[in-house]
Amino acid sequence: MLVVFFLLILLSAQGAQKITMKSGTDTFVSKDSLLYQDYDHLYQKLFQTQSIVVIVEGNDVRSAEVMQAIDRLEHQLNSTEGVETTTSPADYIKKVNYQMTGRSRIPDTDAEVKKIIDGYPSIFGQLIPDNTHTVVSVGMSGSVTDDKKKEVLKAAQDDVKLANFPPGYNVIVTGDPAFMIAMNTQMTSSMGPLLGLAGLFMLIVLFIVFGHVRWRWLPLPIVFLGIIYTFGAMGFLGIPLSMVSMSAFPVLIGLGIDYAIQFHNRIEEELRKEGNKSKAIITTVKHTGPAVLIALTMTGLGFVSLFTSTVPMIQDFGKLLTIGIIMCYLSALFVGVITVSLFDNISEKRLRKKETKVENISPKKPKPRLIGDLLRKLTDFTLKYNVIVIGIATLLCIGGLYADESVGIQTDTQAFVPQDMPALLNLYHLKDIMGGTDTLNLIIKVNDNADPNILKWVDEFSEHETQRNHIDSASSIVTLVKQYNGGTIPDSRSEIEAVYAQIPESQKSQYIYGKNMILLNLNIGNAQKEIGMTGIQDLINNVKQDIQWMQAPPGTAITITGSSVVYTQVIDALTSGRTKMTYIGLFLVLGGLLVVYRDWLKALVPIIPMFMVTGWSGLVMTYLKIDYTPMTATLGALILGIGCEYSILMMERYFEEKDNGASPLDAIHKTAASIGAALIASGATVVFGFAALIASPFPITSNFGMVTVIDILLVLVATFTVFPPLIIVLDSWREKKRGTRVLDRKENKIQGADL
Repeated sequence: MLVVFFLLILLSAQGAQKITMKSGTDTFVSKDSLLYQDYDHLYQKLFQTQSIVVIVEGNDVRSAEVMQAIDRLEHQLNSTEGVETTTSPADYIKKVNYQMTGRSRIPDTDAEVKKIIDGYPSIFGQLIPDNTHTVVSVGMSGSVTDDKKKEVLKAAQDDVKLANFPPGYNVIVTGDPAFMIAMNTQMTSSMGPLLGLAGLFMLIVLFIVFGHVRWRWLPLPIVFLGIIYTFGAMGFLGIPLSMVSMSAFPVLIGLGIDYAIQFHNRIEEELRKEGNKSKAIITTVKHTGPAVLIALTMTGLGFVSLFTSTVPMIQDFGKLLTIGIIMCYLSALFVGVITVSLFDNISEKRLRKKETKVENISPKKPKPRLIGDLLRKLTDFTLKYNVIVIGIATLLCIGGLYADESVGIQTDTQAFVPQDMPALLNLYHLKDIMGGTDTLNLIIKVNDNADPNILKWVDEFSEHETQRNHIDSASSIVTLVKQYNGGTIPDSRSEIEAVYAQIPESQKSQYIYGKNMILLNLNIGNAQKEIGMTGIQDLINNVKQDIQWMQAPPGTAITITGSSVVYTQVIDALTSGRTKMTYIGLFLVLGGLLVVYRDWLKALVPIIPMFMVTGWSGLVMTYLKIDYTPMTATLGALILGIGCEYSILMMERYFEEKDNGASPLDAIHKTAASIGAALIASGATVVFGFAALIASPFPITSNFGMVTVIDILLVLVATFTVFPPLIIVLDSWREKKRGTRVLDRKENKIQGADL
């Protein structure tokens, strides 16, 4: 068996190499959605270009020496594979100089360069926003691969060094592709430290709570083995690594180590009891295997609800958690049990010597069970004030569900990363210089893109939209036509085609495709940061109303798309979508418990305290002022999946004590005193697993870790405060109902006998 699992390690290593990193639009929105298909087919593949931007800053960028360096840089960039276009002030200076002198070159004097720049403010205004800054745009296809982006970025950074800019000038390579590449790199590099920190926390937990067995730290390598198998499955199944799914691994360490602890603890107990290793293994697998499998199944059912999200990265998170707990279970069941058995062979003689010495020593007085006594007293308190406890818990749940509606939503990728990340600071610097670059992209399908009526409508509509708040400007083929035709739109089709012929193909292809498609870009600045996605959604609705009001010429169809539009779909996923996930998880776990127990009380009692915690979580989010993100949107499903295990174990022990003849009150007392310490130890492993996430440099991950740690602590609170009075009340009520029915039957029998 160990050889088989060793070979699986080698296979997993092969699978892990297939893991890809994703952080683009398709991690937020499903490729099957109509919004994404419009974005992908109509905009991204036909019009969108992704630009790496080179910022040049210094005392005065309008010098011949700077422009000559930019010209050298542009020549080198144009020869780079993957670069489709470059736009720079040096290129326009050469074109103007060619019209003036017949020579396509940068003038030799600063005065000549400044004269050209000052003479064409409409051309150079965007490329040279002030005397100390200028930019070079390096355009790539919208569908270019991530590997090709990295190659172009590396080439741009190398070419900047070879361009030989004058001393005293600072050159920065930035842009959205550069930011995304840096973010992916840092996300990948931060995973190792997170896993290491989670492992360190687990060592501390095992040292504290697992000292009564031999090889107390053995569960840690067992759970890491399960993590290795999860990496392999992730690669073979094509599950990408995203800013959400990367957080699954510290979570799995916290969950998986509990499985390893359960098997390790039971086989140690059986080895001491039986002495026969075969019997010990059989007994462990026979009794502990199904019990842990039921708990795992309920946890998995909670995670399955994540698959219903419309956000792909949340779906991937659910897949990864589900696969991970299965891998950790198999690792604990087979490798863990076998390893403990093999280690026992090595230490058997030493153990016998210790046992002989122990026989000659008088038994020590057992230490008082502090945790058990405290939990027993807590149980007495909650049972004494059961109505108040359940009432307060219910009111807090209702209040939390209400407060949850007002929690904000964050979908801005730039807010998810460390705010001191150099690539982000460079991107912010670019926006400070050039302004925001968020856009609404209108794809206009027409019969003839040279129809003057079409172009005039686009012009009028553009002017109307730029009067709205948060729409700074508009650009389209009309912008270029007016630029090349003295500021006017020709009145005939033939004149428009003549103007089209003058416009360079690299510029024209940005706005028209074939004869039947026109692109209109509405620049909304830095709207995602200023008004958020809800504000952008309102802006989109206003534009749609304007399209209805300002009717386009017959035969025209308009589609609003772009990344800003696509991201608005995430709002629904993080509002009603997260609520739907929670309720689906609730019903899945409830259905699973009904199938297993075939008893409505046993199915319902573990669910109610955990549902209350999902309400309390809303209060936590509100108090900490943490917005919902694709990660925190999974909290409801996680609470149900993880928390139900504790309630189920409490319930199992409660009914076991009842079956042994205890009254409901005695049964819950014995349950809290006996299993309470074990549940707290189990909860501690999960809490410490999540706690590692708090140390992440990514705010989206650290906030998720902080809220989840608090929620798991609340799960433990609900287990020991809400569960005891709840099960006593419901079980006593059912027993009373059963007793009444039995009494009624007896009375009916007596009456029948009398008759």
